[in-house]
Amino acid sequence: MCTWFYVESKPLSLYIDKAKTSPLANDIMVDMAKNIAMYGDIRPTDVAAVIAPARNGGVGVFPMIWGFTHEATNKPIINCRIETAETRPMWKESWQSRRCVIPASWYYEWGMSETEDVNNSKVKKTKYAIQPTGADVTFLAGLYRYEVHRGKQIPMFSVITREASESIRIHDRMPLILRQEDVVNWICAATPPKDISKKSLTDMIVEPVNDHYAADLVKRLI
Repeated sequence: MCTWFYVESKPLSLYIDKAKTSPLANDIMVDMAKNIAMYGDIRPTDVAAVIAPARNGGVGVFPMIWGFTHEATNKPIINCRIETAETRPMWKESWQSRRCVIPASWYYEWGMSETEDVNNSKVKKTKYAIQPTGADVTFLAGLYRYEVHRGKQIPMFSVITREASESIRIHDRMPLILRQEDVVNWICAATPPKDISKKSLTDMIVEPVNDHYAADLVKRLI
């Protein structure tokens, strides 16, 4: 599952800077009244730098808002289960031709460790930062589409989720995380997405977020 992820400004500045030069950035900032910093904590309805196909047939980086909208709910639909992406009406067209990748530093999950009493409702869940072992960037696989908001075509994205790997014992779902070498193939409409998803990363580092973690993070950003 993915409901919140983190983007470090310096390590991922290449993606952020490219997204900010897109004409879409002004539309999103002015017409949608959105902050387009695109780093730090990224939550649903925030703007993120997203890798997607460019009009010239190449690869581009664009600002997109996190969460599809649907008339049946006022909440953004931020995750898409890979098991139903190919068949459900909301996802089917994007699964076939509008796939994207969201570069992040890590994503967050809230849960209990194996030593905590899961049946004790008074136990406060621990916040964990999760990222692939040995990877500098966490490439989250996603889908996108354009929606009309305030008279403008605005790109919206959703993160694909899969069954959690054995390295994650705090939740039964996790994002579909791509190898760096599979990023371009993922967004290529001619590539069967299921072939790429079978090579997704599953060996994760799971670290509790505490005061020491936050202090180390500040040092990395300075």
